[in-house]
Amino acid sequence: MSEPTPQGPAPAPAALVLVADDEPNILISLEYLMKREGHRVLLARTGTEALDTIRRERPDLVLLDVMMPGLSGFEVCQQVRADESLAGVKILMLTAKGRDTDVAQGLGVGADGYLTKPFSTRELADRVRGMLAG
Repeated sequence: MSEPTPQGPAPAPAALVLVADDEPNILISLEYLMKREGHRVLLARTGTEALDTIRRERPDLVLLDVMMPGLSGFEVCQQVRADESLAGVKILMLTAKGRDTDVAQGLGVGADGYLTKPFSTRELADRVRGMLAG
């Protein structure tokens, strides 16, 4: 009979991140960055697609653009926060809309964080790590 081999703690499962943006170049670069960080990635190109994907897949984190066809990122966030079954989904708004009133609106509809474009990939990766850890 062989001895059981000691094992360290199991690695944490990869987080599921939804990237929602209507700009193809941003989708591709954020998908690449999130996969490089070890996450599983879903993509959505419209607000409606993002909301459907959130309800179906229950991602750990959503990187959500504000200005998208269909529903805006603000509307998506508001609907996610109105659904108690989605309470665990973290939302980081990524947008060019950086005025104080835009930031206040994003946080007011329930976003967990707000990052204005352009942003550095290091800054985004740090924010994502912090949000998934907390």
